[in-house]
Amino acid sequence: MKQIAIIGGGPGGLMAAERLSAQPGRVVTLYDAMPSVGRKFLQAGRGGLNITHSKPLDEFICAYGERQTEIEPWIRAFPPQAVRDWVESFGIQTFVGSSGRVYPEDMKAAPLLRAWLKRLRAQGVQFAMRHRWTGWSDTGALRFQTPSSVVQCQADITLLALGGASWPHLGSTGEWTQAFEPSHLAPFLAANGGFEINWSAIFQAKCAGQPLKSVALKITDKHNQAWLQKGELLITKQGVEGSLIYQASRLIRDSLIADGKVDAELDLLPDVSHSRLEQKLAKPQGKLSLSNVFKRAGIDSLRLNLLREQLDNNALKEPARVAARLKAYPLAITQARPLSEAISSAGGLRFESLNKTSEIITRPGCYAIGEMLDWEAPTGGYLLTAVLAQARYVAQQIIAQQEIH
Repeated sequence: MKQIAIIGGGPGGLMAAERLSAQPGRVVTLYDAMPSVGRKFLQAGRGGLNITHSKPLDEFICAYGERQTEIEPWIRAFPPQAVRDWVESFGIQTFVGSSGRVYPEDMKAAPLLRAWLKRLRAQGVQFAMRHRWTGWSDTGALRFQTPSSVVQCQADITLLALGGASWPHLGSTGEWTQAFEPSHLAPFLAANGGFEINWSAIFQAKCAGQPLKSVALKITDKHNQAWLQKGELLITKQGVEGSLIYQASRLIRDSLIADGKVDAELDLLPDVSHSRLEQKLAKPQGKLSLSNVFKRAGIDSLRLNLLREQLDNNALKEPARVAARLKAYPLAITQARPLSEAISSAGGLRFESLNKTSEIITRPGCYAIGEMLDWEAPTGGYLLTAVLAQARYVAQQIIAQQEIH
């Protein structure tokens, strides 16, 4: 019987365990440092579990940016529709939301995880919790720190699914990097996270926690290439976050790293032309207060407070200046929020350390998958889909190689 060790109980490790345990002749043991598996998966589902996206496949694959070439084979072998079919194999229906994102019918992660674990146990997968992997022994055995002792385990095949370095309280601490040569690693960076803006204390008190809907974000890079997207974001005490910011997070982060600044601005009313907006603001004020003048022009209190951050009272009475600022509101982003707060991370084990089947070149028989590799994806189901797809892809490669030998 082949002994297969899977280290990491997130979606990647669980999917690999499902595929590898589906056929006889293998003993699959899944190790995890935490008391239970799927903690980050459950956390991600608290606001509605986004499993994938309904975009056409070619458009979907483009979301992986610089790593599209490496990731494309995984996705084509297990595309978004296959993810939906897999979820529905547990008797859980899926639906497409208004944004094109795909969710389980009840929006929850817990029922899916329970059904998944039931399937894995039925297929004979063994679970070893509170086993923190610390690398290899001199003889190549896997070393684990448990609450009571250090244990060593031998495996014919090892599959590492150790995650990145975001949300470390859920298990993704990035400590596994200590087992690798620094040259094999790219530094961890925040992905799909918030950014800091030095809001005034008054603005923080009034507006922190409020969503800013129906805006357009424009990012211009050093090559004068513009990225433009409509959506919504969240004003925080420290700055901004939310879906629109997450979509642009790689551009913003990389600009900050390269130049120490980023050229970012909001169109606060993208559905109203500049001229029409100026006309609305230029109507006689009469007995209206300034706030009611803005309200009459379709400018809510949050947008007015944003204007007050950058324009004084005299400027707020000039329709041309106000309209110009509403249509091109500069975001003075200073830095990214800490990696520990980000939804996911970039960086990790470099693809150059792996062969085409994700086997570590210097560790024959050991494979690496998921967020521990140096790639990233925007929110919208892209990250989970790629993790699941790679796990299945690599598991199938392992099965095929064993059948050959």
